[in-house]
Amino acid sequence: MANGNDMTVNQETDKENQSQSSEIQTDKSDEGFGFKELYEQSLQNLQMGEIVRGKVVQIGLDVIMVDVGWKTEGYILARELKDADGNITVAVGDEIEILVDKRDSDGNLVLSREKAAKIKVWENVRSAYEQNRAIRGTIVERLKGGLSVDIGIPAFLPGSQVDIRPVRDLERYIGQTYLFEILKYDRKRNNVVLSRRTILEREREELKKETLGKIEEGIIVEGIIKNITDYGIFVDLGGIDGLLHVTDISWGRISRPSDGFSRGDKITVKVLSFDREKERVSLGLKQLADNPWHTILEKYPVGSVIDGRVVNVTDYGAFIELEPGVEGLIHISEMFWTREIRHPSKVLQVGQKVQVMILDINQESKRISLGLKQTTQNPWENLRQKYPEGTVIRGTIRNITNFGIFVGVEDGIDGLVHVSDISWKQRVKHPSEFYKKGQEIEAVVLHVDVENEKFSLGIKQIERNPWEELAQRFATGTIVSGKVTNLTDFGIFVEIEEGIEGLVHISELSQRRVKSPSELFAVGDVISAVVKSVDSKNRKIRLSVKDYEASVDGSHSTTQYLNNRENIGSNLGKALANAKLQDPER
Repeated sequence: MANGNDMTVNQETDKENQSQSSEIQTDKSDEGFGFKELYEQSLQNLQMGEIVRGKVVQIGLDVIMVDVGWKTEGYILARELKDADGNITVAVGDEIEILVDKRDSDGNLVLSREKAAKIKVWENVRSAYEQNRAIRGTIVERLKGGLSVDIGIPAFLPGSQVDIRPVRDLERYIGQTYLFEILKYDRKRNNVVLSRRTILEREREELKKETLGKIEEGIIVEGIIKNITDYGIFVDLGGIDGLLHVTDISWGRISRPSDGFSRGDKITVKVLSFDREKERVSLGLKQLADNPWHTILEKYPVGSVIDGRVVNVTDYGAFIELEPGVEGLIHISEMFWTREIRHPSKVLQVGQKVQVMILDINQESKRISLGLKQTTQNPWENLRQKYPEGTVIRGTIRNITNFGIFVGVEDGIDGLVHVSDISWKQRVKHPSEFYKKGQEIEAVVLHVDVENEKFSLGIKQIERNPWEELAQRFATGTIVSGKVTNLTDFGIFVEIEEGIEGLVHISELSQRRVKSPSELFAVGDVISAVVKSVDSKNRKIRLSVKDYEASVDGSHSTTQYLNNRENIGSNLGKALANAKLQDPER
């Protein structure tokens, strides 16, 4: 590649020499260069291929005349002494190093500054390689497998030799000037291979020795962030890396170290521990400040209202920064008194400033529970005063579940009619049997639980409790009749009045042993039973068919006994009378 360049230069030189020969001859004749013998004698003192110092004596349009000694002048092509903008970089009287290249066809001495510079560079390359000395160069472009470096001649820097660690983005090095070590060179092939890595390794090893000599636990040091991972930050302390674990970055919560730090940043840290044998250093950043959790209870008493800033929003709540290193959680349930929130992001945004109340502090686990709704008036207190127990309200059914009906009382507040408070008489399996969503109903306020935010309503309480009257009407021992409404494994239910059912337990079905109620009865049968008890509070009536049968059987036996006694008495009287007639002495 270098030989090709030289051939091109020579070809261009020959052409320009031919075109300028008449000019040169004219110049020489004008300046007294017709003394052929003196000229020839001076040339004998110069060696072709020799690098000499010469003085610029004349600057022409295409060539520059240089005095190389012994009143001997040669010419150098003007383009070799121009800058990037095309301006001549030398003036008459300047001394420059040049190569005595050759003579042209007219015998004029041809000089070259470019070839002289190349020879100098190669001499510098050889010297640097032999003396293990660094050479300075500028990275100019990206090549396959590495970078091209200008050291006076093009040299190659493999990608593996750019830095100590593998480099993904080689483009960022273009335009940078560094010191390099020459790994190998071949002048014939115009090939030079460089390394920056070896220099960095030597520098790092020297820094490492220096750092190891002064590092100890407890000291505060400055380093440069070398790498960032999910579990921490690696800091270059000077030839040795230390780990700043994520738990030692802040007294507060850190989700990702990369959120607040970048590679190349300077950072001041504290040495927490140092294993000299394994060369492992643990670092801390939060240890440079006092632990705010030591005085957290005194600074943030429970019940106090303070200002904070939203730093994170999750599905279950929002984290609020009270001060650097101290965060608390507003659970989604503590955001509004009545409003149903599907996601906290509908209420709070990261960076937003809010007022919150301290609900609870766990100093040991470093957790603070915060409330947003507690900073506003509790509407449940107003509800308790507005709707005292016994108040009859009218509302729309908003939802129906298997355990009750939700009735809209006010905006965002529903009251619950539990399934047990729907009817005094009927057994309600599911409220949807009697009510529909959107239906308007009346209900009685049973209780407003401010603490648990519950509004209890009742429908059956609008009417008088019939069970209080039933307890008086159906005293124990009363015989009732009714229709069998349901058969179960444990007995039968008998409707003794509309909506009022009593239970005949299987043990009360008959005087004889019964395995299943279906052996004796079927749904729709009309039977009679004796009332054993009435529980008006729990709305339960216990009946007994067995007792009824016993009472019926008992009445029949007594009548028969009395009739037998009359018959016995009458017959005995007759027998005694006959005996008396037969025996007069008696």
